Amino acid sequence: MTAAERRALLQQLETRFLAHAVRHPGVAWTDVQTLLTRRPSLLETVHRMESSGGEPDVLVLPDGALAMVDCSAESPAGRRSLCYDEAARTGRKEAAPASSAAEMAADMGVALMTEEEYHALQQVGAFDRKTSSWLATPAPLRALGGALFGDRRYDRVFIYHNGAPSYYAVRGFRGVLRL
Repeated sequence: MTAAERRALLQQLETRFLAHAVRHPGVAWTDVQTLLTRRPSLLETVHRMESSGGEPDVLVLPDGALAMVDCSAESPAGRRSLCYDEAARTGRKEAAPASSAAEMAADMGVALMTEEEYHALQQVGAFDRKTSSWLATPAPLRALGGALFGDRRYDRVFIYHNGAPSYYAVRGFRGVLRL
């Protein structure tokens, strides 16, 4: 990223931060900006989140940590039509997608949201009303071939399961970047 791109991204993030204060009560933008500018790799990752449609913003996670999370109304458009992970993708007999949620998240430098983080996000807004998002799946469930995803329907948050190799045009993932 050039210096001008960094400045533009920080301005965009600040504007979003100020417009959605309910997502990060008691957090000052100057503190977030300091965290992002001290570690250029964080800002690069946030740029990847932004450029793939994530609309990242600060969220106070259930454990009290600050993180940049994807706050787009729907699962980020640049990260849909993905199965859960590499094993699911390579195990498909036909029509395998180009990537998976876990692979793309790792390439971007983010983690998939956990169930707890997804619920925390849904407490500060209504997300995934028309889409769904893959969630970090516990190893025992994944070992049985399944994976978790969440969405909001009928003004309620649902966590479901699906076969990890499945993929749909409306299912993507939301990333978490702990600051």
